[in-house]
Amino acid sequence: MAVDSVDTGRRLAPGPVPWVAMYHSVGDCSDDPYRITVTPERLEKQLRWLRRRGLRGVSMAELLAARARGEGRDLVALTFDDGYTDFVDNALPLLGRYGHGATLFVLPGRLGGSNSWDPLGPRKPLLTADGIRHAAAEGVEIGSHGLTHVDLTKADDATLEAEVYESRAVLEELTGAQVAGFCYPYGTIDRRAVDVVRDAGYTYACAIDPGPLGGPYALPRVHIGQNDHAVRLFLKHRLHRLRRRPVEGI
Repeated sequence: MAVDSVDTGRRLAPGPVPWVAMYHSVGDCSDDPYRITVTPERLEKQLRWLRRRGLRGVSMAELLAARARGEGRDLVALTFDDGYTDFVDNALPLLGRYGHGATLFVLPGRLGGSNSWDPLGPRKPLLTADGIRHAAAEGVEIGSHGLTHVDLTKADDATLEAEVYESRAVLEELTGAQVAGFCYPYGTIDRRAVDVVRDAGYTYACAIDPGPLGGPYALPRVHIGQNDHAVRLFLKHRLHRLRRRPVEGI
C-alpha cells in the first residue's frame, strides 16, 4: 500500500469524476446513531466487491497521482475519517489481505482521546501518536482532519488557521513525512475554509457534497455504511459518476 506523491502541476481535461469512498469507524455498529460504523465483516465484503468489479482501493495520493498521468480509471480512493483505533485493529488487516490502500484523516489535537464532538452514541477511542505512526509504516497515507474536529465554517480566523496550519505541522513532525491531504470536519465548507486549506500548502482536500466549490480542494466523496451491500455499492458507484461534475485537472 505505497503512498505516491501528488503532482498538481499538470492539468488535464476533466475525466470521469473519481470515486472516493468515505468510511469512519470499523467495529461494533449496534449503537450507531450517526450510521458511521461498518463491521469488519461488512467491510471485508465491500473490499471483495471492489476486487470482483476489477477496482482497486488506494490512497487519495495514489489516485490523484494516477489521474495526473491520465490513468487510474480502475482506482477507488478509500478514506477513513477521525482516526479511530479500530482502523488499526480491524480495517488495516483487511486492507492488507485484499491488497487495498487507504488514506486516514486524523486529529492530532486529540491523540489518544475520543469522539467527544459527537453528542450521541458511544465514546470511541482515537489513535495515539504511535498508532498513527504504525498505520503510516504500513503504507497508509496520513492526512489532516483538523486539530480537534470543529466546523471550520463557524470558526473564527485564528481557530481556522490553527486547525488547518498547525494540524499539518504536528502530523509532519509526528510521521516524518509530508502531509498532502486535508479533510473538512463534518464535510462543511465555504470559500474562506477552502482558501485557507489551499494557502496552507495542502495539495488536495476532501469534502462530501461541495456543490459549486467543488475542485481539487473540495473533492466529493460517497458515504459507505453498514447497509451498503453489493447492489447498493453498484448503484452508488454508478450514480456518483452521473451526478457529480468532472473536476478540472483530475
